[in-house]
Amino acid sequence: MNSLEKMYLLALQKANGIGDITAKKLLQTCGSAEAIFKEKSSRLEKIYGIGKATLAGLKDQSLLRDSEKEFNFCTKNQIDIFGFLDENYPEKLRHCPDGPILIFSKGNIKFKEKKIISIIGTRMMTNYGKSFLQEFMADIKHYDPLIISGLAYGVDIYAHQLAMKHNLQTVAVLAHGLDTIYPKVHQKYALQLQENGGVISEFWSKTNPDRENFIKRNRIVAGISEATVVIESAKKGGSLITADIANSYNRDVFAVPGRSKDIFSQGCNDLIKHNKAALLTSVKDLEYFLNWDMQHVSPKTIQKKLFIELSETEQIIYQFLQQNGKQTLDLISLHCQIPIFKTAPVLLDLELKGAVRPLPGKMFEAI
Repeated sequence: MNSLEKMYLLALQKANGIGDITAKKLLQTCGSAEAIFKEKSSRLEKIYGIGKATLAGLKDQSLLRDSEKEFNFCTKNQIDIFGFLDENYPEKLRHCPDGPILIFSKGNIKFKEKKIISIIGTRMMTNYGKSFLQEFMADIKHYDPLIISGLAYGVDIYAHQLAMKHNLQTVAVLAHGLDTIYPKVHQKYALQLQENGGVISEFWSKTNPDRENFIKRNRIVAGISEATVVIESAKKGGSLITADIANSYNRDVFAVPGRSKDIFSQGCNDLIKHNKAALLTSVKDLEYFLNWDMQHVSPKTIQKKLFIELSETEQIIYQFLQQNGKQTLDLISLHCQIPIFKTAPVLLDLELKGAVRPLPGKMFEAI
């Protein structure tokens, strides 16, 4: 993405009344942010779900001036900008409907071909939580995952510290611009993790860490990874919000169980009790649910039945897999335009009919 396109993308993100979902619709229709601003309003209004009121924000003359200033600031401070159509954009996050249209990034981050795990929890972590996280990180390091968290007090910062101790790449998702660090006492850690990881945000410079920004930040933490791990949480808190968002994205959620009377285990226990999270007692649980222990196991040979009868929906998914090879559940749902909650049971039916084979990492292929 060239510099001019980045400035137009910044302007699109800043346009009043245009959120991430609408912005993506415009980008996918027009092909680029620059094309959106140069297209006639009368043509943009013909896009389904786009009206005059929505497009009014694009007419603000200050948008490009402000975006140029922000772009220059980022260039001066070695902050990368990439949009959701860029190759560098995290693949899992790309398929979240409300994922940010651009991300600011600083450090040495490599999202490609990585197992990405988000680790979250209370800011008042107990020795029980610390002990579990120490053992968990020591056991998971041989998979060389990328660890995501939010640089906050408690579980977040400890997850970052342990990741760095084990030479794992770790990324902090911030609820403000990259011109500052909150809390300030974690400034030194933010600098350290940029050596093998970094910090990312969807917010412009001079954006304060306001309450609503943390909720927006949580959707990135939930959407960027294949699984979210809740170490400790009280009955209410940001970690539970993140877990709910992860569930809405059809991501795996894990929670560490605790004593029934422990205030900082109530949130985790409730997640498990209400089937919103799988019970996590060790890395082996994560391996089992994510099929990591099957990565080097040859897939079981399944004899394809001749002349099987497929429903219309089954036929759509089967043909897509035949034409495109191995695909994840998210991509199957996206390209076949079938909601994930409907796609999953259809894939199971196809598996039972001997038409589809499940693979490690929630992938499927036609037989």
